[in-house]
Amino acid sequence: MGLFDLNPLGALETPAGRRAWLAGLCTSIPRAGDKNDLLDQIDDALLVSAPVGDTATLEALGKRYRDQIHNAGDVHDRVNKVAHKGLPEVWVGDTSVLASHGVAAAARAATKMSEAFQGGAKALHALADALGTAKKQDADGRAKMQQAKQKLGPPDSFFDVGRMIETDQEKAEKKAALAAGRTLATDGVELMHKAAVAADDAVRAAARDLNKWAAEARAGKMHTGRLSAVDRLMLADTSGKAGAADYNEILTANDLERSGRAMDKLSPADRARMDRLLAGAKTPQEKAYLMKALAAGHGVDDIQTFDGKIHGKDPAWLQRHLSPIVTGADSLRDEGTDPIKGANLNTELQDFDGQEWAQGGYGQEGTCVASTTVTARALVDPVYALSLTGGPGGQEDDPDAFRQRLVAEQHRVHVEGHGDANWDGMDLQGQEVISNKEISPETGSSYALHEVRDADSRRTILPDIEKAVADGKPVPFDAEGYEADGTRHGHSMMIVGQEGDKLEIYNPWGKTTWVSEDDFVNGGMAKASDNRLPNAYAVHLPQG
Repeated sequence: MGLFDLNPLGALETPAGRRAWLAGLCTSIPRAGDKNDLLDQIDDALLVSAPVGDTATLEALGKRYRDQIHNAGDVHDRVNKVAHKGLPEVWVGDTSVLASHGVAAAARAATKMSEAFQGGAKALHALADALGTAKKQDADGRAKMQQAKQKLGPPDSFFDVGRMIETDQEKAEKKAALAAGRTLATDGVELMHKAAVAADDAVRAAARDLNKWAAEARAGKMHTGRLSAVDRLMLADTSGKAGAADYNEILTANDLERSGRAMDKLSPADRARMDRLLAGAKTPQEKAYLMKALAAGHGVDDIQTFDGKIHGKDPAWLQRHLSPIVTGADSLRDEGTDPIKGANLNTELQDFDGQEWAQGGYGQEGTCVASTTVTARALVDPVYALSLTGGPGGQEDDPDAFRQRLVAEQHRVHVEGHGDANWDGMDLQGQEVISNKEISPETGSSYALHEVRDADSRRTILPDIEKAVADGKPVPFDAEGYEADGTRHGHSMMIVGQEGDKLEIYNPWGKTTWVSEDDFVNGGMAKASDNRLPNAYAVHLPQG
């Protein structure tokens, strides 16, 4: 009986399944006890499909991307010349964008376009190279498998009488042939496994990078004829006052798309009111937060009330009250881990006037699920965020009052998800319920629970996580760990950013930090928490 007979047919239909299948054969083939067993396992290995993908097409696409870099650079240079000529203080667009600001945004957009073409070209060329190498490895492995089959010869039959009267020399020759065949097959399956791993990893990396660059084409996400190109450009370009600009754009790709659709659906009267609100905004940041409120599903009446609370506030005030997470330029720097706790040393506290966005206010209660959900909603809905930071009137700068409102809201959501007594924990089903009640309406995506209790399932879901985060949709997940005596620890956190092979994690202890994809896949999540919580085991993924 071969390995294939012990597994469902679907095992070979996914990259993770093929990797696991070949990994198992890498262990079992060297242990094959007889000729027929080895032949069966060789056939099992050859059932796995070879890496697919046309390297020539990928290289041609990469070249087309690279050829556009010069054009984007030329656009930047021409726009930059205009910016340095000294523009008059005139307003353009439907929402009164200052011309000098619009030109500066165009220059930055041209730079980002060049970076996107360069990044896309690099991703495609890297994929082509990796697939080419993987295909050769796979072909070499299959060739060794065929050599092993030739060395072994046809399967032995139970009714082969000749086997009963073999001479010692014939037995020695068969033993030598089995050993030689086993060595060839072992080398062959290891090459095939390396090829499957390399191809799978390369495709995932390319998908991650291309999704990221596609999300960076920000102005094009706002498909509406109700705003001029200058308006769309400025809205896509606007970032918060503090932190790295590229990590703190106010409007995500999803916000831009949803707000554009919402603008097109407004009645003529509401459209006129919205135009006046946008035109009257004192800063690009104020204007962007009004559009973010529209993207979160608020009507013009609510947005007008919201505008009355934030109108004329400076960018620092707006970011402090409306953006619960700010990412610093040096946040990606690797400073190592705590030698005792295993947590990253480079973390950023996320606070309002010194009061952290933390569970129970101080990170002590067991409301991590509810607290993650509250912060996720505040991250995508500035009206909701202001209700927590600024209070009913939206003007407060009181950290104690903020803590009281924050904890009360965490408790409300904990009860909504049927959390345990004494504010201690919530099951996965309750978390799915509150994700869909509290976050889904603002993002436009329902949330579905995916249990990911092994490395293969975590690796498989990573591209979907990274696509969601690139679009600006937070992704809650749960981590766990067990002590030697069986005591279990569990915790909820949230993925809020992605850069290369790094994921930005919000921990409701009131901080953010970055971990690698490998940390997420292979039990390294202590870096975002501590040694009690190494393994991600559940992800609440936005659908669509």
